[in-house]
Amino acid sequence: MTRQTEAPEETEEASALAASSAVHPARFVTGSIFRHLVVMTLTGAVGLMAMFAVDLADLWFIALLGRVETTAGMGFAGTIAFANLSLALGLGIATGALVSIHLGRRRRPRARRIAASALVLAMAIAAGIAVCVLLFAEPLLRALGAEGAALSEAATYLRIVALGFPLLAGAIIFSFCLRASADPLRAMFVTLTTAITNAVLDPLFIFGFGLGIAGAALATISANLLSFLVGLHGLVRIRDMLARPSLAQTRRHLPLIARVAVPVTLTQLATPALVAYLLFASARFGDAVVAATTVINRLVPVFFGVVFSLSGAVGPIIGQNYGAQRLDRVMHTYIHGLALAGGYTLVMAAVLFIFRHQVPGWFKLSGEAAALVTFFCTWLAWTWMFTGMQFVAQAAFNNLDSARLSTLFNWARATVGTILPVEVMARLWGAYGLLIGSALGSAVIGAAAMLAALWRIRHMAQGKASAHRKA
Repeated sequence: MTRQTEAPEETEEASALAASSAVHPARFVTGSIFRHLVVMTLTGAVGLMAMFAVDLADLWFIALLGRVETTAGMGFAGTIAFANLSLALGLGIATGALVSIHLGRRRRPRARRIAASALVLAMAIAAGIAVCVLLFAEPLLRALGAEGAALSEAATYLRIVALGFPLLAGAIIFSFCLRASADPLRAMFVTLTTAITNAVLDPLFIFGFGLGIAGAALATISANLLSFLVGLHGLVRIRDMLARPSLAQTRRHLPLIARVAVPVTLTQLATPALVAYLLFASARFGDAVVAATTVINRLVPVFFGVVFSLSGAVGPIIGQNYGAQRLDRVMHTYIHGLALAGGYTLVMAAVLFIFRHQVPGWFKLSGEAAALVTFFCTWLAWTWMFTGMQFVAQAAFNNLDSARLSTLFNWARATVGTILPVEVMARLWGAYGLLIGSALGSAVIGAAAMLAALWRIRHMAQGKASAHRKA
């Protein structure tokens, strides 16, 4: 019934889009590809880096307490919180795509209704996750390998921070809708609000009020609330891009949103699955190794975060040129993207190498935990170059009608590309083998994804050339 109702509407929207394309030509099919990549990457990096900086700031302030079990507890709790974030991001990405498509087709009222329906869905799912966490926090944490003092600290943090899950989901929907409405500045304000609020309230709650890890959780909830309000104001008062939410309307839009959101969310969930397994594997070696793994997992997104933004920048440029059948520019965009990802990662890996002996001290790590972080910064950080290239390859897959390959490679990295080498290397070299195995597996999968995307683009270009010769 839903499909029959919406099919004529979609046909009408497609006609409107075709009519308006001559008036508003795609901007990425001409001009310097390198310049497009740099501008798109830098404008997207600020808000994204702010989100990663929030997690790092939380961990840094907690580390100042000087208790390794508290740092480990933060890692266990953060993994479950990260799963909620990934679900919200999956819905946010899908919502942003749908809203931008309908705005491009000059169907603003429908875009507003889709935004409202996505908001209801995202907050309802996040609320359901929050209830599960409140009821089953300790069993979930034990499944990750938490025990003793680390389990107690993690459960305290998780039960408090879960109350803010719906607010975080709502803020993410607002951010993506603002970006889809051609207002990246206000979208950036939403994420910056989270980072700034956390940075201000963390020391006050943790040390000023003496609340410890509970204070970090309360600061995070406060940041979620404020960013939700900033996003709501921007989307409703400034952009007027949110219709009145309705359950009936949400049910009507559910199949449409799910078609886009399910594959995107499955891809997003691969990363928290990978992090969860690494923490589980670390737990067998004790809290010190868990603390080291937690610090590394927070360092990587902050130091290599521009690569995440680059993957988002490559997609639209490839998509527009693919739509215009400019496969030569698709190839150039892909190659430039790989070069930027590799070059930037190597530069930041060099920075980590230079400060390899200082980094553990930033988080009050000592002994084995400090040695592991130093080992990563010395020998393994550069291998993240391959993961950066995988991100670029996945952006290409997503915009070349091959989204399933993106999901396949991301889950391959999270499963066979991590579990097999980690288990083998950990048996040979203990906790150091855990880090080596993870880096080795990610490098192999990243290289495979990079070559697969290159083959896909070349295959399409050859197919186009063959069609021209036959014509």
